[in-house]
Amino acid sequence: MGARRFFVERTHALGDLVSIEGGDAHKLLHVLRARDGDEIELVDSAAQCFTATLRIDGEHVQALLAKLHATQTDATVTIDVAQGVPKGQKMDFVIEKLTELGVASIVPLVTERTVVRDAGASKLERWRRLARGAAQQCGRSDIPPVGDPIAFDALLARFSSYDAVLMPWEVAQARPPREMLPQLLAGARRVLVVIGPEGGFSHLEAERAAAAGAHLISLGRRILRTETAALVTVALIDYERA
Repeated sequence: MGARRFFVERTHALGDLVSIEGGDAHKLLHVLRARDGDEIELVDSAAQCFTATLRIDGEHVQALLAKLHATQTDATVTIDVAQGVPKGQKMDFVIEKLTELGVASIVPLVTERTVVRDAGASKLERWRRLARGAAQQCGRSDIPPVGDPIAFDALLARFSSYDAVLMPWEVAQARPPREMLPQLLAGARRVLVVIGPEGGFSHLEAERAAAAGAHLISLGRRILRTETAALVTVALIDYERA
């Protein structure tokens, strides 16, 4: 079995014997068919990545931390995404793909045109599991937190803590991203991307966001779906700041 990545709670050190439980243990035993002595990668709460050797006794799974890998360098810019909660299963897709793209955190956003206003504990737990699974799959050393849903007014109050706030809006001035982004992202270390739900932002919301410091940007001539807009915006930022 090739090395697979899993996350464990708390901070650990070489030589620690760590228990693996719940869904991760089930995956190792019954999906990956892991055997005693197989190697996996474990990432702890301090984002330390270890090579670990499995110790399997029936349904009981432990891992001996055998090697510590060099810490990954920090990204040049961290990106948080406030995503207007879409209908159906679209948020599942958004969370998985934003995790793969390396965003720092994901905030479910409730706006004027949001249809789904109460995510519920079970849905939030599902979104967090999806972020965890996507982080394991793509080899991240951390799991982006998925916050509790936040109202648009509350999000506006957070704008001042960012170097740049980008808000794609279909009515924004149609300037190509290649012309806008170099200037908007110059020197930025923390960026917030704000994405509307189906139906987009209202004119009043756009005006209030701009007054609070957001940059209203165009993503091109076509109107993108909410789940597409988030991915395109993050990819453009990554390309510009690579």
